[in-house]
Amino acid sequence: MAAKREPRIGLFLCHCGKNIAGGLDLEALAESSKGLAGIAYVTTHKFCCSEGGQAEIAGAIRGQNLDRVIVAACEPSLHLLTFQRCGEEAGIEPQFADLVDIRKWTMPGSPQKVDPGLALEESRKTVELAVKRMRLKRPVPLVTVKAEQAALVIGGGIAGLEAALDLADKGYQVHVVERQPTIGGKMALLYKVYPTNDCAPCILAPKTAYANIHPKIELLTNAEVRSVKGHVGGFRVEIVQSPRYVDTDTCTGCGDCVAACPRRVRDDVYAAGLGPRKAVFIPYDQAIPRKAVIDAANCLYFRNGTCRLCEKACLAGAIDFNQQPRTIGLSVGAIIVATGFEEYVPSAKTEYGFGRFGNVVTQFQLARLLDIDGPTKGRLLRPTDGREPRTIVMIQCVGSRDETAHPYCSGICCMYALKHAQIIREMVLPETEIHICYIDMRTPGKGFEEYYRRTRDMGILFIHGKPSEVAERPETKSLVVKVEDMDIGRPLELEADLVVLSCASVPPAGSEELSRILGIERDDSGFFKELHPKLRPVETRVRGVYLCGAAQGPKDIPASILQARAAASFADGELRRGTIRLPASMVKAEEIEKGGA
Repeated sequence: MAAKREPRIGLFLCHCGKNIAGGLDLEALAESSKGLAGIAYVTTHKFCCSEGGQAEIAGAIRGQNLDRVIVAACEPSLHLLTFQRCGEEAGIEPQFADLVDIRKWTMPGSPQKVDPGLALEESRKTVELAVKRMRLKRPVPLVTVKAEQAALVIGGGIAGLEAALDLADKGYQVHVVERQPTIGGKMALLYKVYPTNDCAPCILAPKTAYANIHPKIELLTNAEVRSVKGHVGGFRVEIVQSPRYVDTDTCTGCGDCVAACPRRVRDDVYAAGLGPRKAVFIPYDQAIPRKAVIDAANCLYFRNGTCRLCEKACLAGAIDFNQQPRTIGLSVGAIIVATGFEEYVPSAKTEYGFGRFGNVVTQFQLARLLDIDGPTKGRLLRPTDGREPRTIVMIQCVGSRDETAHPYCSGICCMYALKHAQIIREMVLPETEIHICYIDMRTPGKGFEEYYRRTRDMGILFIHGKPSEVAERPETKSLVVKVEDMDIGRPLELEADLVVLSCASVPPAGSEELSRILGIERDDSGFFKELHPKLRPVETRVRGVYLCGAAQGPKDIPASILQARAAASFADGELRRGTIRLPASMVKAEEIEKGGA
């Protein structure tokens, strides 16, 4: 029997400018690598990923009769595809082109950076292991599978809807899963949006209405993803839809059932805890679907078997107490995660009195107070006594840029504080005195710095300092904010009828479980982790699963829309050919396209 031919491996060591070459002796690494079994060719290049670098790799493959390639440079998520395409064009199967990271030992700012001697030693180990792996690699049989012309979007906020509409308009069937009983997400609960102070519903409502009637979009509200199996082009998804106890086909949204319900509870979602709702409710006037939903945990019928007044009041006969959770199975080719964010609950920041002092609220609660569909119908009233506040203090970076809570900057807090200050001064209570206490004002977007200057010109007062304490005067429920103004170098005590906390944006509840279901990673802050923060910001480590909006990290509406369209574009790029080539081990026999193996 003829001996198996030793593979001819080419090793290309990248200088990466000075990022690698400045931190280790590449010539010494090249010399030591020449003796490794399987190595047929070794060279260095200033930038392997450049046009010239790729041309040299392709030329060496042909000229040196190489059948496998290893590039020692940066992390695989950055340029592995680049070198796989380069090798494929020169005649090497993509699976026989590899990229290993030696830059981490030398890159300024890398937490793994070491001295040149240790960097050389670690790089030698990395290269040796990569060569051993490449020698042992065997061809992986590839098969062709049909790509389902459908997509799943998890989350029905502005990012999820934008991605869904983009894909649906391209002809794909799109299933939108939203765990709340209505779509629209956080944007549906805002009054205005910066930097134009446009009406938020005026921007969002056409999109939610179009999504509701689009022939290619199925809205699954009150639903969550239970399991995901399969692969890109052929994901099998199980969704559980909780009962509304209202037949949405029959319900007219008239509100008679709501009027008849005797049970009032605190609305923590749509009124942000500042107002009540009924046990049967329609979330808000512009809700889509505009259908009633029964909160079984608070409904008197489910609690003790009494009442049923909503059922009697419903002339359409839409109330159905016998509804059960529904399991839905879907086959989709791609998945887009658009789960958004939640506002940090600042109870742990006891120095600010949230939860103890009734007139300490968050910016999202303030947004609901300013909204004409909010708990006070747009009137800015103190929660404790319904009085209009004459002095307001806003405190920035509550839970953000804080090592005891969340060390990252949430990015949107400065701008929405400015927005709310402008709305109050211009449209609600023009005589109100407003202070904004800040560490730094961060306004980097288009038109944002001008927006900040406009706020200052309106007479809003800015205090350069983070308050140390908020105290309450028990007799009046008014507040005293203690802060040191760094610009004038002395402590201040600010009297306030209302204190507003600008809180961190945090991952929503259920993110950890969803990451497990999808097999994707989360970053140190708990948001879903992109494949590469610069070059692949909407991809994940699972091919066919994409991220957009605040699911990937805090961001505002324009950035969320841009990322949603990018995610939809990537999904379209995978599915539009109709078939996908995958390793045979990932695919069931019945999925393989005839003649495609």
